[in-house]
Amino acid sequence: MTDVPVVRPDPLARLGAALFKYRDALFPLVLIAAAFGTRPRLAGTTRTDHVMDVVGFAVSASGQTLRALVVGLVYITRGGQNRQPWANSLVESGIFGHSRNPLYVANMLILLGLAMVHNGWVMYLVVLPLFAFVYLAIVRAEEQYLAARFGAAYGAYCERVPRWMPRLAGLGATIRQGSFNWLKVLRKEYGTPFAWISGFLLLLAWEHSSPQATPMTHVERNAIVLVWCAIAVAYTIVRKLKLSGRLETD
Repeated sequence: MTDVPVVRPDPLARLGAALFKYRDALFPLVLIAAAFGTRPRLAGTTRTDHVMDVVGFAVSASGQTLRALVVGLVYITRGGQNRQPWANSLVESGIFGHSRNPLYVANMLILLGLAMVHNGWVMYLVVLPLFAFVYLAIVRAEEQYLAARFGAAYGAYCERVPRWMPRLAGLGATIRQGSFNWLKVLRKEYGTPFAWISGFLLLLAWEHSSPQATPMTHVERNAIVLVWCAIAVAYTIVRKLKLSGRLETD
């Protein structure tokens, strides 16, 4: 392994490196505390609120779709090494040829969709800006690491590929020409949709606790329970397949 030149990180990168270590525990705690520690707000009439819920789900689903494309085409380890940014090669293909940070963009889309379901001011004014800042700091730490490790090659990559929102030009060709690995998506991603869809269903129930909301009907309550049971069964099956080694890929 080639030694990485020592680069003195700037304050934002130092903060990002610290947040990188604890993001897996910090993010869910902040989101759960904000979403269920504050009252949701209905988006106008009950009909309008239902439309907002559908749109919110679609936005989160678009984020999940982006995550699946990233993982299924060319996946890189985002967990780092020893809870620090790390990479053994510079990945420029797949969705990484269209965005340098597609997984973080996907996560923000999932979060935005959940925020739309909750529709409370704390989600829009606190949680979304906070998560955006945390990702900005983490990306800064990763960029300084990658610039030190890969030098001019990484600089050229940054000039070609946008940092955040995926460049749409050529995206269809990338997807068509890539070798999409569904088993890898199942093995790597099964927990993510289970987590955010569970949160979505809980938010649907929670928003009926709002003083302006109509009480949840038995049909609505049973539908939420049945959908959650279905995704829980799917999660359990995929997890057992993974632990048995039957989802291993090359």
